[in-house]
Amino acid sequence: MQATQETSTHPARSAITFIWLSVAASIATIVLKFIAWWLSGSVGLLSDAMESFVNLAGALFALFMLHIASSPADEDHPFGHSKAEYFSSGFEGTLIFIAAASILYAALPRLFAPQPLQSIGIGLWFSIASTILNYVVSRVLYKAGQRLHSVALEADAAHLMTDVWTSVGVIGALLAVMLTGWIWLDAVIAIMVAIHILTEGWRLMRASVDGLMDRALAPDEIAHVQSILADYSKQDVIYRDLRTRRAGAERFVSVAIMVPGDWTVERAHNLLDEIEERISQALHNAHTSTHLEPTYCVIPTQANDPDSSSKHCSPTTVQQLIE
Repeated sequence: MQATQETSTHPARSAITFIWLSVAASIATIVLKFIAWWLSGSVGLLSDAMESFVNLAGALFALFMLHIASSPADEDHPFGHSKAEYFSSGFEGTLIFIAAASILYAALPRLFAPQPLQSIGIGLWFSIASTILNYVVSRVLYKAGQRLHSVALEADAAHLMTDVWTSVGVIGALLAVMLTGWIWLDAVIAIMVAIHILTEGWRLMRASVDGLMDRALAPDEIAHVQSILADYSKQDVIYRDLRTRRAGAERFVSVAIMVPGDWTVERAHNLLDEIEERISQALHNAHTSTHLEPTYCVIPTQANDPDSSSKHCSPTTVQQLIE
């Protein structure tokens, strides 16, 4: 048996609107940051601007993957296309690694041969404007990703927030250069930025691999499912072989439900329908599959006991038997 919590619009399709917002914000921040770099000549601002290109590429790839993820299930993909979102997360992680390498390539020579900076004050204003824009868009994407349970949106929001902290670090370094005159700080902060964003790239790539390898749902979600199933123990109903996984915005739950052997088919069927509906409602967009099994318990008694053929066991006893 299988139940699915349907929605009028696929979550991935709803997320596409927000990814377009990310694309627009990335283009705007690229313009602002390159103006800031052109005015100041700061390698720190250059590194910040280069990461915005990564943001744009990641947003465009996420847009493509969300279009695929929103496609309905077909004969070749009976479970749908939701896992396409994980390719977006992995791609953004890869781009971050490339951006970090580019930043190090530009910053290391400046560390040993610092170059004077020009028009730092004007450049900082453009950088601050782009930072504020990225922060606002990141918060919008994060909230939308949480609401729509979209891996692609959450990854893009995390990437933009990394860009925010990168910009804050660069701005801080340039202010330090203005106050101290130590122009080598510009290269140092660029190298620190590169190392910092590598950690975000690793996190995104790891999350992508976990999703593609059918990692189980979060512990709190599994506990919620177990709590629902435990509610039926009073009816001598137990469960085993609980398995969960997540594919993008969708969740999958499968479990074997064991009911007393003297139940009618109709009664057992109605119970499974109820369990599937509760789990599907508890976990957003959950696909719940159940397998029905009868339980019997043979209790050895004296030969002259007319009722010695079979008796129902308590849930505890049955659980001990199946283990």
